Amino acid sequence: MSLDPSESEEISARELSLMREKKSELTLIDCRESDEWNFNRIEGARHFPLSRMPEIASHLLALAGPDLIIYCHHGIRSLHVTRWLREHGISNVFSLAGGISAWSRNVDPTIPEY
Repeated sequence: MSLDPSESEEISARELSLMREKKSELTLIDCRESDEWNFNRIEGARHFPLSRMPEIASHLLALAGPDLIIYCHHGIRSLHVTRWLREHGISNVFSLAGGISAWSRNVDPTIPEY
């Protein structure tokens, strides 16, 4: 299951869950800060905090292979990162709508909310 970047900049928590169940090739990036990352995270995610984006942007740009899903707390910061990456030529990048809060509410209630 591959996503169509022309349809949306965002993916729902349920869509992401289905992709993971189907073992779709994707890279999951958490752009929250370290204290948030230490509190909770989605299993399998990689941590690229937004505050360090200028110094780590090249690493993110190098992840242009499979679908790239970015998430944060509520989906605002991740949408900014998604748009920035699209402006820099990565089309297969999506923001998790509602962030980890939506994931916790709709997919994995074992992940604590804050």
